Amino acid sequence: MAQFVVIIPEGQWATERLFQHDAVTVPAVDSAEVGDEVLLVAESQVVALARVEKSDGELSLWYLRRAFDEAIPFEGSAGAIDEEIFQRYARRLGPPADRKPWLVSVAMPIEAANPAEAVRQFWSHVLELGPAELPTYVWPSGDELAMQAFVLGAEANQDPEEEDEDE
Repeated sequence: MAQFVVIIPEGQWATERLFQHDAVTVPAVDSAEVGDEVLLVAESQVVALARVEKSDGELSLWYLRRAFDEAIPFEGSAGAIDEEIFQRYARRLGPPADRKPWLVSVAMPIEAANPAEAVRQFWSHVLELGPAELPTYVWPSGDELAMQAFVLGAEANQDPEEEDEDE
């Protein structure tokens, strides 16, 4: 089994940060085979550890560990990597984080004639606005005071009074 570094293209990286996928498909790396291990790098940082599941012109990589929000600085290039260096980065990624319950909400005022119409309008707005314009609120279950707003997968201040103070 060989180890590789694969760079996630910038536009694809933005999508990976927004949506939870079990696998990612990237351009093939010479000599990578099913079962090989891969360090996924984006923006010069190791963001995940994956395993090659399919290699036929493109690589289908199954996520083993993600570090999207605690990425590790990486100096190097794509391609085969020495096992010792690979293991050093893999250890720094650590074991998968413990999972805990979170509440996630998207709320918006909608005027409608009935609940079914309101739901249809809601989903139309979600599709139209998408993650670039529509803030999503998240907080640990049972701790509503810890609520944070996220836009494009990153924390975003939604308090207009605080924005006015910055000006």
